[in-house]
Amino acid sequence: MKELMNQEQLSRTMKRMTHEIIERNQDLSDIVLVGILKKGFPLANILKENLKRFADVDVPVYALSIHAYRDDLENRILPQKQHLQIHDKTVILVDDVLYTGRSVRAAMDALSDHGRPKNIQLAILIDRGHRELPIRADYIGKNIPTSRHEKVMVDMEKMSVCVEEITDGQSNT
Repeated sequence: MKELMNQEQLSRTMKRMTHEIIERNQDLSDIVLVGILKKGFPLANILKENLKRFADVDVPVYALSIHAYRDDLENRILPQKQHLQIHDKTVILVDDVLYTGRSVRAAMDALSDHGRPKNIQLAILIDRGHRELPIRADYIGKNIPTSRHEKVMVDMEKMSVCVEEITDGQSNT
């Protein structure tokens, strides 16, 4: 396993992404952060704290479960009742790794059940390529070209990012 980002690098990357969000959005009070469960939600909370520190704005953060909207799962779980106040807001969808784009598509489908945002922006910690859908991130922590035989792992406890070679039978998210 090879470490790509340590705690300090990850923290610095999240601060840079926060500054990019501040620069791109005129009305920061109009922003809602939506973190895709599991790892997008803690990243969204880091962005929230950074926005509070750097721009003195307190934005809402929601966790979003996308399991019911995935097209690659045989046993779909019924959507959980969630209440996201996103109507006419700038939604920044947050996730850890952008790979095929299917999780982001599922998240956008889930968001549509909660209202109509003014617009949706995508913040991704790691963009590893290999898109199957025409989806691109607005804010990218780091582009890491990978092979399909590698797995990118974001460890939220250690605040690190690693990549490892996968063997047959393992998932390569």
